[in-house]
Amino acid sequence: MERKSRQHSDSGRTEGSRKLNRNIKTELSSDEITPAKKARLLKEKTEKWGCHSVNETSPESECKQQHDDDIDRYDRSFFDQPCEILARSLLGKKLIRLMSDGSRLAGIIVETEAYLGEEDKAAHSYRGRKTPKNEAMFMQPGTVYVYNIYGMYTCMNFSAQGKGTAVLLRAVDPVEGEDVMRNHRGTKRSDSGQGLKTKELCSGPSKLTMAFHIDKDSFNKADITNNPSIWLQDPGTHIKPDDIVVTSRIGVNYAEEWTKKPLRFYIRGNQSVSIRDKVAEAGQN
Repeated sequence: MERKSRQHSDSGRTEGSRKLNRNIKTELSSDEITPAKKARLLKEKTEKWGCHSVNETSPESECKQQHDDDIDRYDRSFFDQPCEILARSLLGKKLIRLMSDGSRLAGIIVETEAYLGEEDKAAHSYRGRKTPKNEAMFMQPGTVYVYNIYGMYTCMNFSAQGKGTAVLLRAVDPVEGEDVMRNHRGTKRSDSGQGLKTKELCSGPSKLTMAFHIDKDSFNKADITNNPSIWLQDPGTHIKPDDIVVTSRIGVNYAEEWTKKPLRFYIRGNQSVSIRDKVAEAGQN
């Protein structure tokens, strides 16, 4: 399983992004292009691919800065894995969020849960049930599934291989844009989020969607492989199998024999993990 995950890590980057960057450079480097045409061309390209502004004096560098990370964006093949394997593979990957004002948020995924579809009594898609709410679970791998809980919070998942399967993101370790995350979290706190430690910003499924400003209307059914505002990339490090703790999922006591299924995965020792299972950690040393 681990070998397959690494193969997807190395191969699941978007070739289209490389071609896009090469095409832009080729078109802009032409000796025949006028400055006005160059600015117009860059504006068309950046608007299409999600850049939020164009600097007419050096448009190439601005677009390049905003899209360098697209080179390492994971494509469909990464998400097109069995749900449990994808849940493991997501650990250690970097989640990037580009805000409308151009600011960036980023964090390392440190905790996930797998939901196995038709057979899984804890899954929204149990018994193959397909509704307007959970339709994203039945869409192509890499589709974002965002749902509301308690009428005021959201959770974010990625669809996996197989109908009705998805991986829930439970926790992220922030590495960029922490102050913006505090402001986002602060909308529902008396201290405006300023009392939150970095490890507390995304230490739960709804905490991370608040911190990354992910709402259902904007992101449910979005394609994580080509969305200009959110994507995954390889941070250049790999999680060792021994560093992954496998235990039961949180908050699924209604799921009978599926309650204790070992379908939650987290990085051992990471402080942003929502809930540690010390018994599982000791038994998996």
